[in-house]
Amino acid sequence: MTMIKEDKLAATTHMNAVQLKVGDMKAMSEYYQQALGLAVLDETAEGTRLGRGTQELVNLQNAPGLQLPSRNEAGLFHTALLFGTKADLAATVLSAAQFDQSRFVGSSDHLVSEAFYFTDPEGNGIELYWDRPRDTWSWSGGEVAMDTIYLDPNKFLNEHLNEQAITGQRQAAADIGHVHLQVGDVATARQFYVNTLGFDETTALGNQALFVSAGGYHHHMAMNVWNSRGAGPRKDTLGLGEVLINVPTEDEVGKLAERLAFAKVENHHTGAELRFKDPWNNELRVAVG
Repeated sequence: MTMIKEDKLAATTHMNAVQLKVGDMKAMSEYYQQALGLAVLDETAEGTRLGRGTQELVNLQNAPGLQLPSRNEAGLFHTALLFGTKADLAATVLSAAQFDQSRFVGSSDHLVSEAFYFTDPEGNGIELYWDRPRDTWSWSGGEVAMDTIYLDPNKFLNEHLNEQAITGQRQAAADIGHVHLQVGDVATARQFYVNTLGFDETTALGNQALFVSAGGYHHHMAMNVWNSRGAGPRKDTLGLGEVLINVPTEDEVGKLAERLAFAKVENHHTGAELRFKDPWNNELRVAVG
């Protein structure tokens, strides 16, 4: 399929709440509230929605009968929470680091952003990050320069943490900046996420990882094979339930439905939203928002 301008996702496309299937609702809800400073927006027997302000960020779905996925299966690599200031980021890095059931797994300067990585009690990856201003990002030939440079977490906290950010943590805004998946191979991911869905490729690490976005962001989604090379379709396990992508209009949803139909990707289109799966059975929903 030859891509033309109309086959691209709208420039204002962005990510929204990530759904996780969880085995221990009490422990997971406690983690996202206490470690990440999220508030309960809605709670039912089926699940708990958490976020900042009115913005939903994580939707925990009760799934006690499911098993944990193995490390080398396709699925979620991490959900990335984006903060508006370094101080707001530092406040949540601190609470995540201090929480007993939280595991710190690293921190990096990516040139476009500064990021800290954790794992929740059921093994779901989490990135907490802050973006450098867009006019400081370096682009060449349609690719954005990104790197992985060591970022000293203690130095970052010493320089940017303040009492106002700590006491106002739960009032500080946060968004889902991007979602990073584990997949079986990069070529298939490129065919699906770029050629069919209409994301722009922003950078790639050979046959190891692919980064894609809409509207010139460094990446809204990424796919890697670092743990999962050769992985086939996912089983129904704990972990990633659904990735939500927002587009501005029903017309944009309809255009994507047409592209999926052309590519023979099974989907359910209701007008304002569209549900489908990627080649590894990762569930995606595109909706107006």
